[in-house]
Amino acid sequence: MRKMNYETNQNIQDRAVLVTLITDEVKRSGIDPQYSLEELMQLAETAGVEVLTTMTQQRDTKDSKWFIGKGKVQELKAVIEELGATTAIFDQELSGAQVRNLEESLDVKIVDRTQLILDIFAQRAKTREGIIQVELAQLSYLLPRLSGHGKNLSRLGGGIGTRGPGETKLETDRRHIRNRITDLKRQLDEVVRHRNLHRERRKKSGVIQVALVGYTNAGKSTLLRQLALADVLVENQLFATLDPTSRQWELPNGQEVVLTDTVGFIQNLPHDLVAAFRATLEEVNEADLILHVVDASSPMREDQMNVVEDILQQLGAGAKNEIVLYNKKDLCTEEQRQLLPQNGNHFTISAYDEADLERIRQAVQKQLVGQTVTYRIPADRGDMIALAYRMGEVLEQNVDNDDVVMQVRLDKSQAELHGYKLDSYREI
Repeated sequence: MRKMNYETNQNIQDRAVLVTLITDEVKRSGIDPQYSLEELMQLAETAGVEVLTTMTQQRDTKDSKWFIGKGKVQELKAVIEELGATTAIFDQELSGAQVRNLEESLDVKIVDRTQLILDIFAQRAKTREGIIQVELAQLSYLLPRLSGHGKNLSRLGGGIGTRGPGETKLETDRRHIRNRITDLKRQLDEVVRHRNLHRERRKKSGVIQVALVGYTNAGKSTLLRQLALADVLVENQLFATLDPTSRQWELPNGQEVVLTDTVGFIQNLPHDLVAAFRATLEEVNEADLILHVVDASSPMREDQMNVVEDILQQLGAGAKNEIVLYNKKDLCTEEQRQLLPQNGNHFTISAYDEADLERIRQAVQKQLVGQTVTYRIPADRGDMIALAYRMGEVLEQNVDNDDVVMQVRLDKSQAELHGYKLDSYREI
């Protein structure tokens, strides 16, 4: 198997064999099993795991008891003993009973794809909100599997390393975990309340928001850094940044908008994680424009784009205005470049090419300031006159008796939101 050129965590804690099962259902899904396995390798390395080898099993359906079948488990056991592995990581989600059976037979830690992603998020979470969301997702994942984790209960869910809810010394009893989940949800509700207050303030002040979305490691953080001169972490790793970061960004016409980098998406993103991070991900719903960043050099580019669009649909942001940025053109072959769309709101770019960055600025400006609206505002409403300047580009301003008539170039959504059209002035 080809090993990806990928930076790894130097604090190696586990030595793992990666296992994937190819069933008829997997074949019908259209997902390339080989690519999925390579992505699992990237996830494992990101979590600080040394990948020793990979193993693939083909069956019509998964084995309800052993997942890959009893014979393949014996073969896996021999490989683990030969290589001295401490962990077996499966590319699909396992049931609690399957985890227990595999642990008893293999005598190593058993981790599935979902748990691996949760462990990475636990390593990456830095803010109070992120830590709450990750722990909630981990416990929601663990609760229905308590009876199946056997000896793993002593570390509350096992996983990679020692991070996560195990550090909080929670009792493994279901009642205590449910109580903790209730407490975390209450804390998260408070975070959501504060976030909603900030959203309302931004709306009232006329702040225009642009959100960067995309598959993990597509280059969103790099674009934020280059466009908004933001001091943010940029690494060639999956989920290098977890907590959303917002920075002011000045467009060529002088208008300032807020540019937000969101958490990266990935295929089979755990449902518990999406649910826990909904408050954060819903920032995308508040955006006036979405910049969908795509790794143009990836052989699975179209599949990755579909994953992002599916999650945007789940969040209710599928109908948002969108510009697609095919990033990393410098890593593409000439044949790959020829296949990329070059029309409308599709741009092939490199985040390090200043000419490409200027094209992005112009395209965003065109999207956001594409309509001219005339406002009639009472002259004593200086706050509303100032708001018009913040909302867009004031082309003309005249005094008409006790009113100020202003022509402002801005996008349609802002015009409808604030409702200050000629002869139809009303308070917000």
